[in-house]
Amino acid sequence: MNILAKLTKRESEIAELFAWGASKKDVANRLFVSERTVENHARNIYDKIGCNKVNELSAWWFCTKFNISFSLSPLKQRIVAYSMLMLIVPQIFFNNDNVMRVFRTKTAMRTCRLVRRKAESDNATFDFLV
Repeated sequence: MNILAKLTKRESEIAELFAWGASKKDVANRLFVSERTVENHARNIYDKIGCNKVNELSAWWFCTKFNISFSLSPLKQRIVAYSMLMLIVPQIFFNNDNVMRVFRTKTAMRTCRLVRRKAESDNATFDFLV
């Protein structure tokens, strides 16, 4: 992997979203671009970094973002990974601002997804996605 790779602003945004687990469709919707544009940027990112998979891109992004050495021993890698996990897990479970739950219900012989989002106020909003 190329540690010194320089990405454009848009490529950096896309690499960050991929690193946090977003799909190409999610990235396209969030950045208001087409999926094909995201695919082109992803191809350029992979070429610049020298990786082939999104997992490698994610590892590269976190290592460069948090100044983690690429040459850590396996024991040190596990310690760093567990410490980062311990930083992220509480935010996942105790973040009350954005609650999203997906329920599946069958109505009229088709499957709908009911998405519940907790708004800034305590009033919940529901969206039906077909």
